[in-house]
Amino acid sequence: MSKEVEIEFKNMVDKEQFQQLLQFFHIDDDQFFTQSNEYFDTDDYLLKKKHSALRIRDKNGQFELTLKTPAPIGLYEYNQMISASEVAQIKTKQLFPDGIVKTELENIQLPLTQLQSFGKIVTKRAEVNYKDGLLVFDHSYYLDHEDYEIEYEVDDYDGGKLIFRQLLEQLHIPVMKADNKIARLFNRRFR
Repeated sequence: MSKEVEIEFKNMVDKEQFQQLLQFFHIDDDQFFTQSNEYFDTDDYLLKKKHSALRIRDKNGQFELTLKTPAPIGLYEYNQMISASEVAQIKTKQLFPDGIVKTELENIQLPLTQLQSFGKIVTKRAEVNYKDGLLVFDHSYYLDHEDYEIEYEVDDYDGGKLIFRQLLEQLHIPVMKADNKIARLFNRRFR
């Protein structure tokens, strides 16, 4: 279980720009792994209204329950490894295992019994260390749609923003707004 501050910069790219990035960083197909994120909220989207998100990530049969909430800079990210049986309990009975995520959900007064799955995103991801952070290449699939994005995860907001912008400029990739994955799933689902 952990609590971290997540600072990341994102940019949507098209397929050609994605391929350009992969070539520039010498990323091959065998460097990609697949993960899925299943997102949860209440019928009246209480988490969304609180600018928060709840997901279960499945990465090679390892499950991580994550709650993201606003922080002064970036997001607070509460992570907790859970078992396949705990995943089933969450999805079928809205029973959350004890731990940091359940505690934080209760702290923001979220009715746990009203949480339900509203969608899943499957992502092929590659990662490389780049300067002072982690560069992430995501090709995501959801609701008969696919998209491409690049993320840069850092500890220093100002330095990370400068490095990320310089990379985009160097490769002549325009700045394109990138909503987080849960927002893109919502937008696609309710368009």
